[in-house]
Amino acid sequence: MFKSFFPNPKLFFLSATIWCIVSMLLWYTGGEHWGEWLGFTKGYAVEELPIGVSRFWHLSFIWFYIWFTSFTTLFFIFWRVVANHAWQYWSILGSAFIIFNIWFDVQVSVAINAWYGPFWDLIQSMLSKHGGNINDLYMGMLTFMYIAMVSIFVTILNVFFVSHYIFRWRTAMTEYYTEHWHLLRHIEGASQRVQEDTMRFATIMETLGVRFISAIITLIAFLPVLFILSKHVPVLPIVGAIPHSLVWAAVVWSIFGTLLMLVVGIKLPGLEFNNQKVEAAYRKELVYGEDHADRAEPATLKELFGYVRHNYFRLYFHYTYFNLISNWYMQLDILFSLVVLFPSISAGLITLGLINQIGNVFDKVRSAFQYLITSWKTIVELLSIVKRLKMFESKL
Repeated sequence: MFKSFFPNPKLFFLSATIWCIVSMLLWYTGGEHWGEWLGFTKGYAVEELPIGVSRFWHLSFIWFYIWFTSFTTLFFIFWRVVANHAWQYWSILGSAFIIFNIWFDVQVSVAINAWYGPFWDLIQSMLSKHGGNINDLYMGMLTFMYIAMVSIFVTILNVFFVSHYIFRWRTAMTEYYTEHWHLLRHIEGASQRVQEDTMRFATIMETLGVRFISAIITLIAFLPVLFILSKHVPVLPIVGAIPHSLVWAAVVWSIFGTLLMLVVGIKLPGLEFNNQKVEAAYRKELVYGEDHADRAEPATLKELFGYVRHNYFRLYFHYTYFNLISNWYMQLDILFSLVVLFPSISAGLITLGLINQIGNVFDKVRSAFQYLITSWKTIVELLSIVKRLKMFESKL
C-alpha cells in the first residue's frame, strides 16, 4: 500500500515528521524574523497584517513561501540521494504541494475572520446611529469578494492536483500488485483488491490525510486567536468564570463528542470488513458459474446470499443508532458556539462584530478538534480496506 509509492515508508514518514517538527521549532523560535538577514524590512514579522488579499504578498508571507520551499527542497534532495524511488516526485513534492495548499486555505480563513469583526461592527454602528456611508459597505463586501476569489482559485487548483495525485498512487499500487500477480491470483477477490480497493484506498487516504493536516494547521492558526478572544468571554454557562474560557469549551465539547462516536461506532469497522468478504465470496461463485455448469447452483447461491443479507441487516442496525446519536450531537453542536456567548451577550460585553468573529474562530477550532467525529465513517471504510489489503499482501 505504501512502499509502492513512498521510499522506505517507515523511515520516510518518521523522517518527514521529524523534519516538520524541526522546521516548526526553528520558525517559532526566531525563524520567522530571519528574513531581515536577506534585506527584508526590520520588524516585518510583527507588523499587523492588512485586512484583504494584500496580506498574501506581505513580507511575512513571502518569507514563509521561501522557508517552505527551501525545507521541502532539502528534504527531497536527501531522499533522492538515499532511495531514488520511482514515484518520489509525486510522493514527496506532490505531498508538499498539497500541504502548502492546505496551509494557504487556512490562511484564507484567517483573513476572512479578520474581515468579520470590522465589517459587522460597521453594520452595528450604522444601525445604532441610524445611518452611515453606504460606500463603506460596498468596499467591505468588495474586500470579502477578493479574498473569496483567491480561496476559490486555490481550492479548484488543489482539487485538480489531488485528483492526479490519487491516480498516481493508485497506479503505483496497481503496478506493484500486477508484478506479483502470479502469487496473488488465487486469493479470493484478488481482482477486486487490485481494481477497486487500490482506488478506494488511495482516495480515502488522501481525503483523511488532507482533513488531518487541515485540522492541525487550523489549530495552529486559530488557537492563539481564540486565546486572545477569550478575554471578551470571561464567564461560561453553568461553569462560571474560567481563564481561556473559549478554548476550554471547544476542547471539552470536542473530546466528549469524539469519545461518544468511538463508543457507538466501535462495531462498524469489523462489519464493513465482513461485508466485503461475504460479497466477494458470492461474486466469485457467480463468476465461476459463467464458465462451469456445476458451479453457482441455486442452493449454493442462496446460502452465500444469506450471509450477505445477514451482514447487511447487522450493518443497518448498527448504523441506525450510530447515525441517530451522531446527528443529535451535530445538531447540538450548531447551537453550542452561541450558547457559550450568552452570559457575555446578556452582560453587554461584546459587539455584533465580536460575536461573528468569535463564533467563526470557535467553530474552526472546535471542528478541528472534532476530526475523528466528522471522519469516523470514512475511517471505518478505510479500516476495512486496509484489513483486506493486508490479508492480500500477506501472500507476498
